[in-house]
Amino acid sequence: MSIQMLISAVNQDVRTIAERMNIETDAIVINQCGCFGYEEYEYRGHRVCCYSLKERGVGLSRNNALMRAEKEICLFSDEDVIYEEGYAGRIEEAFEKHRDTDIILFNVKVALARRTYWNAEEKQVRWYNYGRYPAYSIAARTEALHRANVNFSLLFGGGAKYSNGEDSLFLRDCLKAGLKLMASPAVIGEERERESTWFHGYNEKFFRDRGVLYHFLYGKMAVPFSVRFLLAHKAEMCVKIGWKQAYRLMKAGIKEGRGKV
Repeated sequence: MSIQMLISAVNQDVRTIAERMNIETDAIVINQCGCFGYEEYEYRGHRVCCYSLKERGVGLSRNNALMRAEKEICLFSDEDVIYEEGYAGRIEEAFEKHRDTDIILFNVKVALARRTYWNAEEKQVRWYNYGRYPAYSIAARTEALHRANVNFSLLFGGGAKYSNGEDSLFLRDCLKAGLKLMASPAVIGEERERESTWFHGYNEKFFRDRGVLYHFLYGKMAVPFSVRFLLAHKAEMCVKIGWKQAYRLMKAGIKEGRGKV
């Protein structure tokens, strides 16, 4: 079973990225760096194809990698993830075990304050529990993604108009396309702590952008899901901006998402 990593990077030295990330598979690197170029090299006997592009946006960079993916399994990744020895074998084993599954979401260690998920056991991923998974947890059968014609949103994520959420929208589209998703407790790597490219505190933009995202994720259910989100995270998120004001901002974002601003 062949695996190819699809790495989204910004202003990186592509010649050293494979060693820094400890990759042990083929890889496609999309480096957003203000210029155009291409180079490739071998690392541990694997082919690393590096595309330098002027355009910015994490969704665009992931789409550029996905349309070039050619191996059986693709693994979405970011430049700040360091992979454990043997991660490729764990991914291959999971797909061999679950031959009818199109996408498997793996554990990547992050700082506790940034953790949005942790798979303690194998489980199916459905419409009510897909929203917590980052793109770097996603491994998929490449042919299934190409056949379903799914892509990452260009509206959301680092470098886009609205903050994060492109990963949740992608998984939603995969489910809508009829792909089968599951979560695995296998750990494949660890995220290096760094300054976020999009998160600048729980400010007005954060809540408004979240409202826009919830419109696209939940449609007519966006308002009750907003209430649930704010009540669940009130102690952490609603310190500088009270939860009632945060709710008004999310409602304004939902309205903006509907195109009624």
